Amino acid sequence: MNVTDDRTTAATDAGDHEIDRTDSEAVIEARGVTKRFDGDGGGVLSGIDLDVRNGETTVLMGPNGVGKTVLLACLAGGLHPSAGEIRVFGKQPSFAGAQLSFMLQNALAIPELSGRENLEYYADLHPAATGEWRAIAERLDLADDLDRKVRDYSSGMVRKLELAATLSVDVPLYLLDEPTAALDLTTVDRFHALLEERADDGATVVMTSHTPRDARAADRVVFVADGRIVADDGSEALLDGVPPIVRTTARADIEKVRELVRTGRFFEGDAGRRGFLGPDVEAERAAADDGIHIEEPSWTDLFNYYAHVVSDERT
Repeated sequence: MNVTDDRTTAATDAGDHEIDRTDSEAVIEARGVTKRFDGDGGGVLSGIDLDVRNGETTVLMGPNGVGKTVLLACLAGGLHPSAGEIRVFGKQPSFAGAQLSFMLQNALAIPELSGRENLEYYADLHPAATGEWRAIAERLDLADDLDRKVRDYSSGMVRKLELAATLSVDVPLYLLDEPTAALDLTTVDRFHALLEERADDGATVVMTSHTPRDARAADRVVFVADGRIVADDGSEALLDGVPPIVRTTARADIEKVRELVRTGRFFEGDAGRRGFLGPDVEAERAAADDGIHIEEPSWTDLFNYYAHVVSDERT
């Protein structure tokens, strides 16, 4: 994709979105960030405002294609906003490269090289790179495959390689694009442990994800839909804001149940359809019907609620 960036327009259009330079705790400050590509009339990002504090782990969540990766690339300096302003450590992102490590999904691994050659290559590129990639590869169960050509790797192995390259750089900020895509649950948990260690060392992490399990690793979750932020809070606070779940079995009258569910929308689950109890519906009344169960929301329910229900209401 050929991208046309207009830095002059971005600076001029910032206008009322000018950043407060006195906020020293903000590692990332974004105001009015809009991104348009050639032929894209509406834009991929539409007036994003976002602050990320020092030491915070923030997950940008939402379905594929809503602008998460584009926003992350703008924060990393790989793309320039069409309008608005971004500061990373008080500087334009393109001047903050030595202080951050950026993983763009499926963009790091060189197929013709072995895994080890890839990691050694990237260790030579960043001034803050360390030899920790060896230990990370071991923890992610990649060590035995490092001498294989990357072209023979599975998608999950490529992701592990990208994580080893990115997280072995000793910097205060990590920007990670879909780091858990194609990973099994055990590896996801090991990756979350690595994030926790980075947080204990004072690092700041911003990552994109459409995997509900990643919300558990976050201090803060920001839901993006149609290029806008539709929800932004701590993960537990957002979970507390999800209505009770209406779960149906095969015995339920779906059309009758639809009247109890917010926006009338169901999501398929392992044990039946799941919807969100409407704001004017009492849980006791709903549970009285045959084939209906009222349950506490899960992390998957949190994702569906903010990514699909709330986003539809606010965009």
